[in-house]
Amino acid sequence: MRVVVLGSGLLGLTSAHYLQQLGHEVTVIDRQPTPAAETSFANGGQISVSHAEPWANPSAPLKVLQWLAREDAPLLFRIRADMRQWLWGLQFLRECTPARTRHNIEQIVRLGTYSRDTLQQLRADIGLEYAERTQGILHFYTSQKEFDGAEAPARQMRELGCDRRVISADEALRIEPALAHIRPQLAGATFTAEDESGDANRFARGLAARAEAAGVQFRMGHTITALREVGGRIDHVEVTDPDGRFQRIRGDAFVLAMGSFSPLLAAPLGIRLPIYPAKGYSVTMPVADASRAHQVSLTDDEYKLVFSRLTTPDGVDRLRIAGTAELNGYDRNLNPVRCEAIVRRVEQLFPGAGDASQAQFWTGLRPATPSNLPLIGRTKLGNLFLNTGHGTLGWTHACGSGKSIARIVSGLAPEVDYVFTGTERPAPRVAPATA
Repeated sequence: MRVVVLGSGLLGLTSAHYLQQLGHEVTVIDRQPTPAAETSFANGGQISVSHAEPWANPSAPLKVLQWLAREDAPLLFRIRADMRQWLWGLQFLRECTPARTRHNIEQIVRLGTYSRDTLQQLRADIGLEYAERTQGILHFYTSQKEFDGAEAPARQMRELGCDRRVISADEALRIEPALAHIRPQLAGATFTAEDESGDANRFARGLAARAEAAGVQFRMGHTITALREVGGRIDHVEVTDPDGRFQRIRGDAFVLAMGSFSPLLAAPLGIRLPIYPAKGYSVTMPVADASRAHQVSLTDDEYKLVFSRLTTPDGVDRLRIAGTAELNGYDRNLNPVRCEAIVRRVEQLFPGAGDASQAQFWTGLRPATPSNLPLIGRTKLGNLFLNTGHGTLGWTHACGSGKSIARIVSGLAPEVDYVFTGTERPAPRVAPATA
């Protein structure tokens, strides 16, 4: 089939790769001049199956209320006259029950484990290099309350096959000696040895080059303006090319992988996607003192930050710190207060490790669903498919999502048990009560 993939971020590129591998003629369309130039440009760098507890959990409502007045809050709802934001917020609250949280963790772990395995197989098959580190991910806690709250989700993840071990502060220090400076404040940690880290943008561009060499066509600098339906199917996509000329691009199937912009394109078709942009921040700085810088990828759950160490092809060692979420529509302006808060936290944890004077700041709009579950699968239109809504876990879930949607488009069953869209699932059977 002729398959048109809308978007050239991590999800669009992995979709295109696996579709081409299954024998399809693939075209990728994106408004940017190069692939992976927006949300996939400077993320936190983690392949983190252990990061499976959703933002929406039983402790979230109180935290969100406490954070409303804080400009540097880890999760900031910037209240707007925006009905989509309010509806998303109500759905978010509905996902905060213990039962919904357990369900969502199960789905996130299943997809994450499959995706990590798929990434490892892809890396072995094509020899892709992207500053990958296979040293695991350490979640550390400087709050006893946060550490105690991590035990139940970690236990559920272990039951699901993600070996997120709860460890002492001293064991955390043995795994990552750079935490020595905060040893008096360290309450404890969890460690997942199978998790990884790496440069997501370098991976994406490398995969794009391989895909293009294999025959995938890239129409970069083409702004998608509409999908046109005829008889219950998408007939063509309308775009403007780099010179502003109008074009129609036809295909047999279409994969919507446009992140936060997916709902804007789907809404005129009567498809309502529960996705809202969550602006994330990242800071990248050169390593100033290697002895003070972390080697293992880290997660600071209390401040909602992740830390990775990335080495460029020419040997430059950098720290990448990313996280927080600001729900403020499609605004992508840098907020200096939030940038400074990240740098301040890095200095608290690893003083002198990075050269903050050369820090580079970035923001990206993560496509967040209220449940943190991405939307992958069919729509009500016979030839329109979704691979979007991955929130903070786009890099973690990219390869598994791309391979899954390629199989669904091809009429094949996915290899992972997940709540794919457009899939009818029987209601669970409830055993009758006994006396």
